[in-house]
Amino acid sequence: MGKSKGLGRGVDLLFNQEEEEEKYFFCELDKIIPNQFQPRTYFDENSLQELARSIEAKGIIQPLVVVSNGDGTFGLVAGERRLRASKLAGLSDVPVVLRDVSGEDELLELALIENVQRQDLNPIEEAEAYDKLIKVFSYTQEQAAERVGKKRSTITNRLRLLQLPDFIQDDIATKTLTEGHARAILRLSEDNSAMKEARDNIIAKGMSVRQAEKLTSRMKHERTGSKGRQPKETASLPESFSSSLINRVTNRLHSKVNLVQNGSRGKLEIEYYSLDDLERVIELIVEEC
Repeated sequence: MGKSKGLGRGVDLLFNQEEEEEKYFFCELDKIIPNQFQPRTYFDENSLQELARSIEAKGIIQPLVVVSNGDGTFGLVAGERRLRASKLAGLSDVPVVLRDVSGEDELLELALIENVQRQDLNPIEEAEAYDKLIKVFSYTQEQAAERVGKKRSTITNRLRLLQLPDFIQDDIATKTLTEGHARAILRLSEDNSAMKEARDNIIAKGMSVRQAEKLTSRMKHERTGSKGRQPKETASLPESFSSSLINRVTNRLHSKVNLVQNGSRGKLEIEYYSLDDLERVIELIVEEC
């Protein structure tokens, strides 16, 4: 029989109603199934080992959150880090709180909300979770913001991080770079080689966010200046440059964009899918002005 640790001090503070106490119990580890919608993807091994030692000494202070699968097993909603550390500590069961959910969308929402409220997600994991809410369940950024209790601007800023190359996203996940550094690097989002150059400089020189902003502003200015001005009259924009512009606007507005050229003139068409989405697009454009 493996080890079984009780809750530490303060357990009574977690449950204020008799109904909630009835949903609290100890569950065998092998009956808990990881949540397929778990937003958290990065787990630091050293940190897990430290948590395992703490659990061995003091037990689990905060119960895991689970839902019933209806077959004697339970799906994990929140607490995967504690679950992993409990296995390392050799526990046979852990304290859990049973929650009721009505479907996969609510399970994803609940997993995200539980993690966000506990500040368990790094910025990239949070961005990927918002992206999943929007793509899988067809939520607008406004709806996603409402469900997690965040401002829409917060959702938009997090989603912009997904425009970064994977290696920079990894830097953010491992705290090699901060979100502030990432936003500075995003000024160079149209040039992957420039982003890598900026990233390498920031890390090598241990730059602050303010220093990173100055660096990327200077790099962007230098690259823009080196291209020179386009002639006033031209038949049309080069296809590669046109595609780059469309990609930049699409990534910024998260809407379908089309560039219609007529010689040196033309128009930029932005699609929207509802009145709420139109308001979202307009606010994003106004924010840039």
